[in-house]
Amino acid sequence: MSEQRHRGHADHREHAEHGERDPGEQGDRDTEGVLAEVGPRLRRVRKERGATLAGLSTATGISVSTLSRLESGLRKPSLELLLPIARAHQVPLDELVGAPQVGDPRVRAAKPIVMHGRTHWPLTRQPGGLQAYKVLEPKRKDEPEPRTHEGYEWLYVLSGRLRLVLGEHDVVLGAGEAAEFDTRVPHWFGSTGEGPVEFLSLFGRQGERMHVRARPKRGGDRAD
Repeated sequence: MSEQRHRGHADHREHAEHGERDPGEQGDRDTEGVLAEVGPRLRRVRKERGATLAGLSTATGISVSTLSRLESGLRKPSLELLLPIARAHQVPLDELVGAPQVGDPRVRAAKPIVMHGRTHWPLTRQPGGLQAYKVLEPKRKDEPEPRTHEGYEWLYVLSGRLRLVLGEHDVVLGAGEAAEFDTRVPHWFGSTGEGPVEFLSLFGRQGERMHVRARPKRGGDRAD
């Protein structure tokens, strides 16, 4: 055991002598560098828009002193502070923090999944978090069977008409219309029986929301 401990110390000294950095230390340095650039970037973005600290304070609810300390680097930036500033300036959060460029953002076509006669094409690559699918529902007349589960879901109709039963509501969404709902509310969606429907489905954990709403159904839109 003592020999292994001695060898470990020797290896560490050898790395140090050759100027090699510990990956964790390098990551810390990179993070510190990004955070150090946030303040000057906040000041530049604000001045480019002709905004004053007082005006930005009114728009964000963040005190002038806190905004000033952020810009001077005396206050560590956090999402709680940066998000309202990004909204006030109407810029992506990446523009404020200087996030590095990512690789190829394209999602390669995945093998479609057929479940209960409905075809799903996965549009997200990472497990967990928000999941997106392109869905094709064939023409059929099914009796709604509402169900519940944890999460939040969004639907956007690409073509055709999609019937959505949500709690006491029974609506039909046309192309270009969207709906969002808490999946703990009894729900069901499917074909109206008039023809196939193609739509996007996004499902996330509880609390993840997207601010789109379905337009109220007109009298003649109810699916019989």
